[in-house]
Amino acid sequence: MTGEENQDKSRIVLIGILVERTESVASVNEILHQYGTYIIGRMGIPYREKKVNVISIVMDAPNDVVSAVSGRLGQLPGVQSKALYARKN
Repeated sequence: MTGEENQDKSRIVLIGILVERTESVASVNEILHQYGTYIIGRMGIPYREKKVNVISIVMDAPNDVVSAVSGRLGQLPGVQSKALYARKN
């Protein structure tokens, strides 16, 4: 599949990430760095009172890439992630 065909199959996705274990922050950042070419924007909010970091990632990526990112993040201890897909791109 060419890059152009692959782009046609990409979707706009919002991935919500909750990090409840500080030990997992470096691993989260490493995973996001590996998929950086697909990331359009990122916002992180440390909620110190509740000891949780909230991260929002907006991606333009094929479904398999989104599944890989969300799945890898969700396997980390103390990390939850969910993907929300745009209806039309």
